[in-house]
Amino acid sequence: MVYIPVLGALALGGGTVLEKSILKKKKIGIKLYQTASFLAITLATLPFLYFFWKLDAGAFELKNILIFLGVIASSITANLFVFYSLKWEKVTNLEPARILEPLFTILLAVVFSFFTQGLYEQNLEIIIPAIIASVALIFPHIKKHHLQINKYIIAAILGSFFFALELILSRLILDFYSPMTFYFFRCISIFIISLVVFRPNFKTLDKKISLMIFITGAVWVIYRVALYFGYLSLGVVSTTLVIMLGPIFVYLLAWIFLKEKLNWKNVVSAVIIAGCVLYAILE
Repeated sequence: MVYIPVLGALALGGGTVLEKSILKKKKIGIKLYQTASFLAITLATLPFLYFFWKLDAGAFELKNILIFLGVIASSITANLFVFYSLKWEKVTNLEPARILEPLFTILLAVVFSFFTQGLYEQNLEIIIPAIIASVALIFPHIKKHHLQINKYIIAAILGSFFFALELILSRLILDFYSPMTFYFFRCISIFIISLVVFRPNFKTLDKKISLMIFITGAVWVIYRVALYFGYLSLGVVSTTLVIMLGPIFVYLLAWIFLKEKLNWKNVVSAVIIAGCVLYAILE
């Protein structure tokens, strides 16, 4: 089942590059994009709900409803931080900060494993490759003995943390849904909240951009469904480590399609991350 998270990692890379190509357009603000993108995701999931619908009664317990609301709040916060950073900073510069999401996810999973039974692995052997990978994350930003961190990098780091928190909270209630059903409810909730709060003007979106947003939404469906499926079949930590291949795909796709140059530090960082993932999988 490892190939499914690998597919998710590839979708993560493709989705990030597509998102950057849309957000770099001056007329696309982050509030408009967030609302439009979650509408696109909601529409992209609709045809599959007939085949993959699952909603158990346990989802309606008060505790689980509160957890779901926590998922929504964390997701909205994370997306706004990430969209802000993507709009004004290069993808390759942001990836070391964005890849902190898997590290945060692993660390939070370890913490949550002490308070839950069977939902999160307690494999201490993953901590070492995670720490090594975290060093590789900041490596491309080290120049002349100092870190090059700006407000966009900080926003990306905060986005990574809240995405990780969202994912850990999601695992607490994921058994009550199918991955597709859970993602549908998550995204339609965020769309409705964003529509009410931001009141975006969709008329500024032409047909070409609208199509790009829909395609990007479809790619995110592949990523998240693969991620949730991996959580249920492989475990949170194992899936997260495989998903860490995503930034490598981001580097390559940004280089090919966005014409962003790769420096040697990006390459070394990608190699170290790949080595950590392979070590953890083969261990």
